[in-house]
Amino acid sequence: MQDSADSHDVVVVGAGFAGLYAVQHVRSLGFSVQGFEAGSDVGGTWYWNRYPGARCDVESVDYSYSFSEELQQEFEWTERFAGQPEILRYMQHVATRFDLYRSIQFDARVVKARYDEQGRRWQVELESGAMCSARFLVLATGPLSVPLVPEVAGMSTFEGSVYQTSQWPKTEVDFTGQRVAVIGTGSSGIQSIPVIAEQCDQLYVFQRTANFSIPAQNSALTREALDQIKANYPERRRLAREDRIGTPYRYRPYGVMEVDEQERARAFEEAWQRGGTHFTKSFTDIVRNEDSNKYAVDFVHRKIKAIIGDPELADALLPKDHPLGSKRICADTNYYQTYLRDNVTLIDLQRTPLVQLYDTGIRTTTTDYPIDSLVLATGFDALTGSFLAINITGPRHQTLRDTWRGGPRTYLGLAVAGYPNLFLLSGPGSPSVLANMVATAEQQVDWLGNLLTHLRQHHLTTAEADPTAQDQWVEHVNELASHTLFMKADSWYLGANVPGKPRVFMPYVGGLHAYRTLCDDIAASDYRGFSFTG
Repeated sequence: MQDSADSHDVVVVGAGFAGLYAVQHVRSLGFSVQGFEAGSDVGGTWYWNRYPGARCDVESVDYSYSFSEELQQEFEWTERFAGQPEILRYMQHVATRFDLYRSIQFDARVVKARYDEQGRRWQVELESGAMCSARFLVLATGPLSVPLVPEVAGMSTFEGSVYQTSQWPKTEVDFTGQRVAVIGTGSSGIQSIPVIAEQCDQLYVFQRTANFSIPAQNSALTREALDQIKANYPERRRLAREDRIGTPYRYRPYGVMEVDEQERARAFEEAWQRGGTHFTKSFTDIVRNEDSNKYAVDFVHRKIKAIIGDPELADALLPKDHPLGSKRICADTNYYQTYLRDNVTLIDLQRTPLVQLYDTGIRTTTTDYPIDSLVLATGFDALTGSFLAINITGPRHQTLRDTWRGGPRTYLGLAVAGYPNLFLLSGPGSPSVLANMVATAEQQVDWLGNLLTHLRQHHLTTAEADPTAQDQWVEHVNELASHTLFMKADSWYLGANVPGKPRVFMPYVGGLHAYRTLCDDIAASDYRGFSFTG
């Protein structure tokens, strides 16, 4: 590609939920747009994460676009919590229905982006060496898309097969007759372990830290239930827009300590039966009040103990090093029940640390475990990793990596001071991973579309976050987080899972509803906090 032939109004990097909608919406506003995607199809995280049991933890009918009534009515979700194949099929349907494939180049990884100050354009370079330019660069690269591979001694000597949940093969993996090890019990580990256990001869689960997991209570969507949801979509979407995490459910509007023991037990049981991440919404103060949180922890611990039965095994599975909700709560299907199978063994790496891999297995401080396949469910360089994977250079030759050396700094999670016409979707400083990601994507893309239209209508060339406004936003994000229990966990929200990464709480905890109101207020004030050039 040459700059003269490939010059666009907007370049969108990434074709997950945010990137797909960005291409559709910006194009509908009359801007020329080119999308780039490193994968071979749309889907983003749902393209790469094909591991057994991969499933969303937000209900399908809410984890979907609301911008098209026709789309809402025509797509038929089959499960309450859709699995990866169905979500990918939905995204392919969206891309086909709105003719988005023609605006996206696949197998096209963006590696560099440099701002040309004279031309006031972003020069974008692909891994192939091809180039194009655009006035606006929109990074929809995903907050959970750069996998972490742990440094395990002896990895190069292991002769078996190695799989990573976040880059699972397209072809089916058959574990029949094998001895399999899974390292990691975060969301992908908790979802894949029960499925792998049903297939393999022996499964060894190497748990680094125990995480809270609540049964998803998944079920098929009946025709009657789906018809009722579709008939009430306007109200359902309204409720979701007014909600902290972008779902339509409402729970008790008071704290744990404001009710008696009987009412607490009833509320927790209702939330447990509702399933998954709904649990932290059972009361308003679970992630803010340590005493309230302890009641929730005790309830979940009792549930785990009741499922497991064996006191020693249950004790190893009980999360004790962080408050409930301060790390991402997992939603599972028969996770704890899986440890009751004769072919499943839990290895608690807190008690017997992993020493190394050898040619045919894994060695801890006490035991050798012979295995045929290794599954790494070891997480991501979250929220900043995908942005920093691109070598981004601003107008004064500064790089985003240097700008963020002490931790990410943004305005609204959308823009970075010193980088005109660069916009982040689901970036640090936005609700991002603490809310329904599809609802967040729509809100941010709609807001960005209005900003680009504002620039066009007022004959403005660039928009850039003001440093003072950015400082105030970072301070606001930090202040909100300081009043929560999120700061009491070594989580990927803080970057604690990446060696050497600055400890900064990255998401905006005020809720999607509050964030939407703030963004709308800024837009109504002629985009307060942005500076423009004509």
